[in-house]
Amino acid sequence: MSIEKRVEAAAKNIEGKIQEVIGEVTGNPDDKIEGKSKQAEAEAIHTVENIKDGVKKALE
Repeated sequence: MSIEKRVEAAAKNIEGKIQEVIGEVTGNPDDKIEGKSKQAEAEAIHTVENIKDGVKKALE
């Protein structure tokens, strides 16, 4: 398990949520979309790390 990757994903998720809210408040759809994109990227990073952990446990 890569703690660094999980921290990076958590930070990206928070950044995305903030950007999405800013987009909603300012009415900027580009910010909303980019914020959601960052959240999806963070989720993908978490999924990859979960798969890595599952494979590692299966091999033990």
